[in-house]
Amino acid sequence: MRLVIARCSVDYAGRLSAHLPSATRLILVKADGSVSIHADDRAYKPLNWMSPPCSLKEAEGTWTVVNKAGEKLIITLEEVLHDSSHELGVDPGLVKDGVEAHLQELLADRMEVLGSGWALIRREYPTAIGPVDILCRDSDGATVAVEIKRRGEIDGVEQLTRYLELLNRDPLLAPVKGVFAAQEIKPQARVLATDRGIGCVVLDYDELRGIEDDKLKLF
Repeated sequence: MRLVIARCSVDYAGRLSAHLPSATRLILVKADGSVSIHADDRAYKPLNWMSPPCSLKEAEGTWTVVNKAGEKLIITLEEVLHDSSHELGVDPGLVKDGVEAHLQELLADRMEVLGSGWALIRREYPTAIGPVDILCRDSDGATVAVEIKRRGEIDGVEQLTRYLELLNRDPLLAPVKGVFAAQEIKPQARVLATDRGIGCVVLDYDELRGIEDDKLKLF
């Protein structure tokens, strides 16, 4: 990972246009090729970014990032305060808490609750950026990636989106659809998932364990 702290302005040229005026910001260049620009607020959310695959061309005082759609992120560097690169190695991924791990186990054993004729391919299906909770096939034989959370928030949808981008590059799996499953799904996460064509499933932990009615609420 490369970390650059610089006074810079940023222009995005694509389906829309956007401009970030000159200010001191953090620029992250990750091993997956992504480039993101951060301010000292907004928690983890960048001010602007370019998702992989994309290319970075550096010239004197200017970085130009171009994605496969031809959209451009132009970073004009006025003063570089820090520039360092660090090898982070392979990340083991997020370790789920007991409830999430048990939800995954229960759902894998009861794929029929997602739909009649659904079948498990594998739990913890490996990818280059971490394991997909459940990889399965629906009744039409289409591949489906399922991400399971206790609380479904935007970062979970983003995580599933990254998995889907990778899985859909595999001709043996593509096209791969996504399902975001959680005990509670925040409205913002549901809107983002719907916009990206990802299905949402609300899970009832007790029902999955057979304590109450065994039906899931599918939205």
